[in-house]
Amino acid sequence: MSSNTAPAELRAGPREWFGLLVLLLPVTLMTADLGVLWLATPYLAADLQPTSSQLLWTTDIYGFMTVAFLVVMGTLGDRLGRRRLLILGSIGVILSSLLAAYATSPEMLIVARGLLGVAGAAVLPSTLSLISHMFADAKQRATAIAMWVTSLSVGIAIGPVIGGVLLDFWWWGSVFLMGVPVMLVPLLAAPVLLPEYRDPNPGRLDFASVVLFLAAMLPIVYAVKKFAEYGWSAVNLAAILVGVVLAVVFVRRQNSLETPLLDMRLFRIRAFTGALLTLLFGMMALNGVEYLVPQYLLVAGGLTPLAAGLWLLPGAAGLIVGSQLTPVLAKRIRPAYVIAAGLLVTLAGFALTVAADGDRDGVVPASIGLAVIMFGVAPISVLGTALAVGSAPPEKAGAAAATGQTAYDLGLALGIAVTGSVAVAVYRDEVADSAPAGIPAEAAEAARDTVGGATAAAESLPAEQAGQLVAAARDAFTAGYHMTAWVSAGLAVLTALVALTLLRKIPAIGAEAAEAAEAAPEATGAPGDTAGQTGDAAAAGAREETATRA
Repeated sequence: MSSNTAPAELRAGPREWFGLLVLLLPVTLMTADLGVLWLATPYLAADLQPTSSQLLWTTDIYGFMTVAFLVVMGTLGDRLGRRRLLILGSIGVILSSLLAAYATSPEMLIVARGLLGVAGAAVLPSTLSLISHMFADAKQRATAIAMWVTSLSVGIAIGPVIGGVLLDFWWWGSVFLMGVPVMLVPLLAAPVLLPEYRDPNPGRLDFASVVLFLAAMLPIVYAVKKFAEYGWSAVNLAAILVGVVLAVVFVRRQNSLETPLLDMRLFRIRAFTGALLTLLFGMMALNGVEYLVPQYLLVAGGLTPLAAGLWLLPGAAGLIVGSQLTPVLAKRIRPAYVIAAGLLVTLAGFALTVAADGDRDGVVPASIGLAVIMFGVAPISVLGTALAVGSAPPEKAGAAAATGQTAYDLGLALGIAVTGSVAVAVYRDEVADSAPAGIPAEAAEAARDTVGGATAAAESLPAEQAGQLVAAARDAFTAGYHMTAWVSAGLAVLTALVALTLLRKIPAIGAEAAEAAEAAPEATGAPGDTAGQTGDAAAAGAREETATRA
């Protein structure tokens, strides 16, 4: 049996491990930025007065731009050098964070968040590629990659908590300023601690594919968001049709290119497709509710930002505990069953979410419900990318990793876009029906747009009408919050079915570790002590499935 241990002279030393810490800081920040805005939403809504559609764009354009440019930036890094791209991305994060912090209009904030997403797309693939280059020993590399994936999860968990602390002392723009000192670390330390690496034979970057990818995605997202504001219309249907047609053109172009932006042949592998769909739907189920819980604690619970941040700590703990438990279970149980069992647990969390009323009594079930949901979704975060990489041919491992990360980030962004749009639609209908009679038309329209608009409009009304309007807005928001939980629960069930259908033949890590190590000694994979073995077991399962079909 071949060994995965590198010679002593190739094993990473203190410089590499300090370099890893430098890389983990921006990774944590990138995913924290997905959630750091959630607690600030009511405050910026009251200050900038965005429409409901602009508010959704402000929240999730970061994720969509990261997804759109992730593969593109990975290819640019092959040419410019990964360290150089990391430095350029760090500069971009700092400048766009300052622009977002001092935005004076909804449009300015949306642009800043979009630029922040592009900069984040430059940072993420650079960090993972540098880790793979810095750690030649397979066991050390598996540990480093495990820490990288854990940093993604920790960022999602702590973003709202940090945001709560900042909002308790400063204005809403302060939540963006945390990125400035964090990104100064890789900017200053990268030339000292990190090696430069570039692909000696990079493939050709097809800019037409980049344009087609963006042109296919954005019309569909636009239609979803406009549905929340105006319902279905000819314009919405036309936007979806345009997006679908351009998506077909994109796929046909990828199949004709020698070095495609996205290798569509990977989707012929059942386990690869299953892993991507599991990542996509699972992250949608998580982020749809996680996006609204911080706002619920502020709007319905009446908490201060700091108190709301503290009530979000159980959610962070649930994610961390679930992430640590997953590799242990995956040694003895097939990954599909571990993922499905976790998603079954999330249903209890969604039930607690629905049980949370529109007052302070709902704070406890909302907090515990989020903790249960994040615990149950943890196996997807831990195993998803590794299963995608392990099921692909070794020569396609890089493309599979980039595609897996794209599915992860796209799921997080779509979770806000889809379920957030549902929440907005329910809110608008409910508040229109329950707003007090006799209030000015301008106040009614402002209340119908956002909770922040209702609060601002109430300040100009008599005390009795003001109280009724704020109560109506709070109850309408809670109704939308409950509907989001139902939608997310349905996504969790769908994800479990996908995992059980498409991933069930992938064996438990312990059952196939020895065979997989012999067959694919260079594979690397998921978090936990058995990170590399997870990818190897996935590859073994995919080979078994291919042989069975043959």
